Amino acid sequence: MSITMEAVKAALSGVIDPNTGKDLVSNKCIKNIKLEGGDVAFDVELAYPAKSQFDAIRRAAIGAVRAVPGAGNVSVNVYSKIVAHTAQRGVKLLSNVKNIIAVASGKGGVGKSTTAVNLALALAAEGASVGVLDADIYGPSQPMMLGISGRPETVDGKTMEPMENYGLQVSSIGFMIDPDEPMVWRGPIVTQALQQLLDQTNWRDLDYLIVDMPPGTGDIQLTLSQKVPVTGAVIVTTPQDIALLDARKGLKMFEKVGIPILGIVENMSTHVCSNCGHAEAIFGEGGGAKMCAEYGVDFLGALPLTMAIREQADSGRPTVVADPDGPVAKMYKDIARKMAIKVAEKARDMSSKFPSIVVKND
Repeated sequence: MSITMEAVKAALSGVIDPNTGKDLVSNKCIKNIKLEGGDVAFDVELAYPAKSQFDAIRRAAIGAVRAVPGAGNVSVNVYSKIVAHTAQRGVKLLSNVKNIIAVASGKGGVGKSTTAVNLALALAAEGASVGVLDADIYGPSQPMMLGISGRPETVDGKTMEPMENYGLQVSSIGFMIDPDEPMVWRGPIVTQALQQLLDQTNWRDLDYLIVDMPPGTGDIQLTLSQKVPVTGAVIVTTPQDIALLDARKGLKMFEKVGIPILGIVENMSTHVCSNCGHAEAIFGEGGGAKMCAEYGVDFLGALPLTMAIREQADSGRPTVVADPDGPVAKMYKDIARKMAIKVAEKARDMSSKFPSIVVKND
């Protein structure tokens, strides 16, 4: 008895992707099924970066098909394919950046930049091509956190090459000014600088560009929402009421300008004592989850307040590269995966599929 295509699909419909909670067939992950006698070969295409998950998903798929009567050898290729998704209406996508994710906070001091860089590194660790745009013009911190110094190079005198470290492409005003130089600029100049950093950096085929936003809801946020194709925003907050108050303003701002909220990250959720390991919710608890329930957005995860995260970021080796197999790096990777899955669930951008229609009067 030879195996049938229907039997293979029926078996695979029982394999649940542990990251999305959906089966591989209904989630349209199964591609290129080939049958030769009892031998079966097919691809599993994931819409989010998940290099560390490939083996487990491959084993589950092989196990399901091998259990079908008549099955012989089973060959499975698992890979990720990241596509461009729609941004806010009326804003054209960048040709060399598929998805732009803004990491924002209502107020400063909540660990937004540290979270942004670790999420970028987590996506890169899972096989994605990732860039970081340091949009905090007044207080650029990504050069220090990523251990990058020097000036960007230009080939044509008009555009600049991104700086690189740990597999990330990075652009920041911090590469072009003296570290002690204050940015005494008015709003219009700041927004122009942001636009130049974005448009005049030669990003190379990015799956994701993580934008480390300045705190608040000012000029840069408005420029980003009106002129930059943002796929979605992640709000970083701490559990205490004063941070949540400002985080709500940030969330409402993105909603007003048509940028979807991918989720909320609660940073400094618990303090972990470096001596005894005792965990204590010094800033209160449950604030981020409560805000998610209130506004109907996803809670992406909580991160602890530990000295190691601060020390690693200050030394230019953020947690995901300094301790890639540690528990905190796993938290960042879990949050980044949830974030990428939320992006994958959005409508695809089809603008490149349609030709431009030009009407001429003869």
